[in-house]
Formats: sequence, structure tokens, C-alpha cells
Amino acid sequence: MIPAPTPPQRLPRHHYTLQDIFLFLSLVLFGRTTLRCAERVPAVVSAACGLTLGQPVWSTGRLWLLRLGLYKLLRPKVIADDWVLLLDYTVQAGTTKCLLILGVRLSELPPVGQSLQHADLEPIGLVPVENSTQQAVCEQLERVVDKIGVPRAILTDHGSDVQGGIKLFQSRHPQTLEICDITHKAARLLKRRLERDAHWTEFGRQVGQARRLLQQTALASLLPPPIGEKARFMNLGPLIRWGMETLRVLDQRPSSVPVALLEQRLGWLRQFAGSLKKWSEYMAVIDLTVEFVRDEGHTPQSGAKLRDMLDALHLSPEPRTLAIELAAFVREQSSQAAPGERLPGSTEVLESCFGTFKALEQHQSRGGFTSLILSLGALVSKTTTEIVSKALETVRTKDVWTWCRTNLGQSVQSLRQQIYQNLSPNPETKPG
Repeated sequence: MIPAPTPPQRLPRHHYTLQDIFLFLSLVLFGRTTLRCAERVPAVVSAACGLTLGQPVWSTGRLWLLRLGLYKLLRPKVIADDWVLLLDYTVQAGTTKCLLILGVRLSELPPVGQSLQHADLEPIGLVPVENSTQQAVCEQLERVVDKIGVPRAILTDHGSDVQGGIKLFQSRHPQTLEICDITHKAARLLKRRLERDAHWTEFGRQVGQARRLLQQTALASLLPPPIGEKARFMNLGPLIRWGMETLRVLDQRPSSVPVALLEQRLGWLRQFAGSLKKWSEYMAVIDLTVEFVRDEGHTPQSGAKLRDMLDALHLSPEPRTLAIELAAFVREQSSQAAPGERLPGSTEVLESCFGTFKALEQHQSRGGFTSLILSLGALVSKTTTEIVSKALETVRTKDVWTWCRTNLGQSVQSLRQQIYQNLSPNPETKPG
């Protein structure tokens, strides 16, 4: 992040200085605050530090954010043959999905050992749709070609709603590679194993019961983490670590823990000692593989390098089989890279964008997509005072509303209000 320049600068037709605007946007984009929090922070800092800072209301700052997002989305892109696209749908209440397409050039990847960050990505497309057909995805990718040229590769989670469209696109542009996100691939391999493991099913049942029994007791500090329903096989590490660490508590019985209650409520964990060891080895394999691909990407040497790293874990038979499958998958994906080329293999940064967007939305997601969807464009690529200044000079508030009218349908909340407002009065509720 580049610090705001001094002395204060004023933009044409703006009451607040560029520094005030940049501070508000920085709080949201870099500090991950909510819009209402970003409204309050300047007042707190001014009072505590004796400064005179502009204090824009959150709704004004929201418009700055949307104008910045639309500017980044629409500004001309470099046409080159080394673009890699990351794309996926985000969904909310209602029937509308939004396809987000982000891009990064291979020549601008971060160094080996560093994962992709929001600032490394450029927003290429933001497309709300009612029907995510293969043909629709292919058509969107063809529009991307007009902006940046034919991409070198497309990186996705291999979801059925986009994979068919990518295959259609590849039939027209065979030089474009398809890369599968390593985290989703590992989660699918893990899911296949655990769903047919009776011990895992029983473990999940016992964990759910333990959460209810421990919550209001002296053992609340040993409460197991929740098992999220969505993408649960991508986030099992904390639960398995809890099982292994709590087994140690059962064995060592610290004086700070009521032993009788410990045995009564958590003694059942001992029957899963062997399974937990196996599951923790599964997670060690997955964590190593995901970190390796996220930070190093795919090169012609990646498969052999990962295999050697996995061999060093000295795994038991079933986790070793998982390691062999993942190493083979990385070898197959990496074989697509040309000599001297490094391809990204993780969409974690894309998922992070969705998570940041949903945290910014808070409860608004219950009403379906709103104009705030444009903040996805602002969350990525570099944001400097120069870029903010250019965005506010180039994109007007009217442009934001025009884009929203063209691309967004009626929100769920707006439709709800319309339905109730158009109801005839109920005679039974009229005053006598």
C-alpha cells in the first residue's frame, strides 16, 4: 500500500480531499473493515491523535468503492498471450449467480515461494447471470479474448457449471490449457475416502453430541470446532487436530481439568485413536501438497519434487496411497507447462476475494446481489492514490447506476417489499 501524499489534494467536484478518500478506501480494502466502521475510524483517530481528518459517511464511501471497482473492471487491459484466468461463480439468495473472472500474467507472477495475493490479480469480467449454461460460459470467455487475447490457461475448481464451457472454448482455442485447483482436487480425494469410512461417520456423530454436552460445562475450553456443511472436506484440519490434541489431554489429565467429567464426556475419543492418526496423516499429505502448489505453482519439475517431499513423511499405507494419487495429479498438471514456464495451480486467492466480499456485505446478501457486487473489482489489483484519483475522475456515480440497471435484476429484498406493498388490505385487521 502506497501512503497518501502530502500536502492534501482536492479532486474536482469533491468535498473531501484525496487523502480522506484514500483513507476510507484503505480501511475497507486493506484493513478489511465494514463500511460503517470505516466511517467511524477517522473520528476516533482525530479525537485520539489531535488530527483533523475528513469524516465521510459510509454511504458516500460506498459510492467511492463502487466507482473504483467499475473503473478497474472497465479500464483497458494489456493484450498478451501469457494471461491465466481464474474464474468461479458466487451465489446468494435468489436465482442470480455472478461469474467473476480474474486474470494474472505469467510474466507478473510473484516469486517462487509466494502465493498469489489480491493485488496480483486484474478484474477481467463480472457477469451476473440467471442460467449458467456451458454455452453462456463459453460466450463470456470469448468476450474476454477481445479484452486480453487468447489466455494461456484457465484455472478453476472443475465445477460442472464452468467445465463444460471451458471445453467448448478449448475446442476453438486449443492453445488454452485447463488447470484444476489443487485444494478442490485434494478435497474430492479426501471425501471419497471418508464417506466410505464408518469410523468417520461415527466420529462426526460423536463430535456433534460433544458440542452440545460440553458447551455449558467446565470443559467448554475443549469444545470441538464445528463441522461446516459447505466445503467441509476442505476444512477438516482443525477438527482432526482437536481430536489428536484432546487425546493427549485424556492421556495426561492436566490438573486444571475435571478428570471425572473429562472421561464421561470425552472418553469416547480413545476408540478413534488409530483412525485419528490415519486422518491426521491424510491432512499432512494434503497440507503439504496444497502449500507446495500454492507457493510454487506447476513447472516441469514439480511432480518429481513433490513426490520426494511426500516420501519424506514416512506414511502408513492408506495415506501413502493418497500421497501417490496427489503426486500423480500434480505431475499430470505440471506436464502441461512448457520448459521454463510456471503455471499457478491454486484458486485460494479467488475464494479469499469471495470471503472478503461477503464479510463486507454482511446481512445484505440475504437480499440477493446489489450494486455492492462492484466492490469485487475494487478488492483486487493495486490501489494507489493515483489509481483512486483516476477512477473518480473517469467513472461517475451515474455510470455505476447504469451498469447496475444493465447487469443486475431486481433484488430479493426489493421484490419482497413490492409483493407486500401490493397486497390488498386485510379487512380483519382494519380498526373498528
